[in-house]
Amino acid sequence: MRQARDEYGLNFRTVQKIIRHPEPPPFRAPASRPKPVLGPFLVLVHQIVEDDRRAPPKQRHTARRIFERLRDEHGYPGCASIVRDAVRAYKQSQAEVFVPLLHPPGEAQVDFGRAEVVVAGVHVKAALFVLTLPYSNARFACLFPRECTEAFHEGHVRAFTFFGGVPKRISYDNSKIAVVKLTGPHERQLTQEFLRLESHFVFAAHFCRVREAQEKGHVEGGVGYVRRNYLVPVPQGGSWEGLNAPLAESCQREFSRTGGGRDKPTSQLLVEDRAAFLPLPPSRSRLGGWSR
Repeated sequence: MRQARDEYGLNFRTVQKIIRHPEPPPFRAPASRPKPVLGPFLVLVHQIVEDDRRAPPKQRHTARRIFERLRDEHGYPGCASIVRDAVRAYKQSQAEVFVPLLHPPGEAQVDFGRAEVVVAGVHVKAALFVLTLPYSNARFACLFPRECTEAFHEGHVRAFTFFGGVPKRISYDNSKIAVVKLTGPHERQLTQEFLRLESHFVFAAHFCRVREAQEKGHVEGGVGYVRRNYLVPVPQGGSWEGLNAPLAESCQREFSRTGGGRDKPTSQLLVEDRAAFLPLPPSRSRLGGWSR
């Protein structure tokens, strides 16, 4: 044992433990410290916190108010700090846990938003199509008179042409343009027009769970980013193409931007993104027959 200690540079007690346990012993959580004062009142603390979930948000118990109720209604003899620590620990143990989303190259997200524009002197509430690439933080946007199948198809065609390829996986919400019926958490019965789009460009479609917009949070934020940074003040043009041309130029200028915790510019990350893209089909048909 002394020889093993010297040869491997281990503490002698560590060598003894290895001899006693050829297999690592299972983890044993340390016993919780007894709470002789607060212990009998913990059930009440937890019950108050749980009842607060159904109370109005502005009329829920603070830790101080819980302490006062325990003291006045139940004869709690301890101090407020112990109650405060117990409330904090219980809330942390019940908090919802979120796993950070990692986006590999070659993935995209799509969504429609709304924006006010002026076309030929007429104020119009336009449909704003946005496609974002979470890995590189690049985005493409264009405006249409309304949100419909033709605009949905045309937006994809323009975005794929803009980026010079087709993302291999695209995330969507459950718009009626694409989805006929939900058949599972991520399974959908799709419209014939969406199936045409999918088979033409051969990408994989992913649909978010109902009311779980955070699954495509990058494009959710991207719609607001485009509206705040590219469409203020309210853009004016003689035609829809007169509005979409400067919008595409604004998206292009963003390629030199560094931000969002990244130390590389979008243009450099976009090279890695494009390396995972699918090639554009030989014939990039309009699919929906969009009329300008």
